[in-house]
Amino acid sequence: MSRRAEPSREDIERLVAAARSVRRRAYAPYSGFHVGAAVLAEGRIYRGANLENASYPLSVCAERNAVAAAVAAGRRRIEAVAVVAGDEEPTPPCGGCRQVLHEFGPGMLVVSETTAGRRARWRLDELLPAAFEASSFVRP
Repeated sequence: MSRRAEPSREDIERLVAAARSVRRRAYAPYSGFHVGAAVLAEGRIYRGANLENASYPLSVCAERNAVAAAVAAGRRRIEAVAVVAGDEEPTPPCGGCRQVLHEFGPGMLVVSETTAGRRARWRLDELLPAAFEASSFVRP
């Protein structure tokens, strides 16, 4: 797979700042685990916060909400995602979010930061090797 050029340091800082700011808007009354995410899609930033529901399976992660905002704006390619959460260690996207992100940029940069400023970074294809994709469908 060919890799795109990595987003600039300035883009990454803007992306993390957007995730940090939207985290305050998370709706997490059950777990208390507030997460903010932002995606860089075709040069623009789209934000999302986690949204819990009393029926846990209906909850939606911040990363998927950020992807939905980008898709609603007509974007179809994501270069990077930033996640900010209040854990002691940087929190990467969950498995479901990894799969959704893969749809829009398998080689994207993933940056995670704690509220204390500790940061980690990965490539999505490293976090989700052998992802399910269009070529995975068995066709008659």
